[in-house]
Amino acid sequence: MNIEQYIKVDMAGFNENTRVKFPALMHLTRIGYTYHALKELDLDPETNIAKDIFYRQIRKFNPQLPEESISLLLGDIRNKLNNEDLGRDFYKIISSNSGTKFIDFEHPEANDWACVTEMPCINGGDEFRPDITLLINGLPLVFIEVKKPNNKGGILVELHRMNDQRLPNPKFRRFINLTQLMIFSDNKEYDFTTPKPVQGAFYGCIDKKRMHFNVFREENADFYKDFNYLPLKEETENYILKDNNNIVLKSSPEYETDKNPTTPTNRIITSLCSRDRLLYLLRYGFVYLDYIDEDTQKHVLQKHVMRYPQLFGTQAIRKTIDDGKQSGIIWHTQGSGKTALSSFATRVLTDYFTKKHIIPKFYFFVDRL
Repeated sequence: MNIEQYIKVDMAGFNENTRVKFPALMHLTRIGYTYHALKELDLDPETNIAKDIFYRQIRKFNPQLPEESISLLLGDIRNKLNNEDLGRDFYKIISSNSGTKFIDFEHPEANDWACVTEMPCINGGDEFRPDITLLINGLPLVFIEVKKPNNKGGILVELHRMNDQRLPNPKFRRFINLTQLMIFSDNKEYDFTTPKPVQGAFYGCIDKKRMHFNVFREENADFYKDFNYLPLKEETENYILKDNNNIVLKSSPEYETDKNPTTPTNRIITSLCSRDRLLYLLRYGFVYLDYIDEDTQKHVLQKHVMRYPQLFGTQAIRKTIDDGKQSGIIWHTQGSGKTALSSFATRVLTDYFTKKHIIPKFYFFVDRL
């Protein structure tokens, strides 16, 4: 390697692509995603849905569906994504167990799992490009934004960009309404010594005005150690780096370190985007609150995603019933989302009992009106 290449490697070690994004792309292939160059995909410019993958999977899941109905689906999705409903109508159709099947929740391997980088979200003269986008059956449902460690302003830079530039912009409505989960990371451990998080790996979902960062803590300390990672193939690694004009990065020791599955970015990707986990979230993990604010008397619509106590709480309830137990207590600290857990649990258990041909009923007892 000549001196110019050494300089390139040294400089590469200090930007978000080489320190976080490229290692994250490699990690995604180890948990079952296929990397695509953007030029490989037939993207619908109005939604970024990969039409070739989408139509193939729709035909696979819905063999009884007439071809003319399949061709109309994309137009129907576009119309739903135009709504001022935070993507609620769209979420209903992809998470439903009836009607046209968009996602196979029972057989993770039957779905198409893809990842791309710098997918352009363009409407007129306005544009943004998430660092990484995840597509399930051609639908761009997740994006990941990364920052290099010690970035000026910390990870809050990305939160401000979402709240101040992307969410309020009506030109981005279709892209935002389609996105279900957002992850933000600067590849550092959480710092709880400050009132607001300035570093760490966070996740959230869209809102009309302000989204919020959630931390994630894995319940089982051995989850990452025991996870069944796929081997990172050299041809896959070379293809990703060549597609991004950075093959020289393979000579960097820092790059090798950042590929470790236990980095903060790679941990949250495994926790939230591994196949079983992401399917669980897409099926049960989002809820819309629709109400009239008592103070302003204005209509409020919010979208919420499961926090980790609710994720592991609902799974624990299901497992307890599987083990033959008839009762139990969920203990949560104040502010950890006990009411939200109740809401999410009814969805999980309704589906659980329906599969056993049992019609469930749920009762809420409260100590005040």
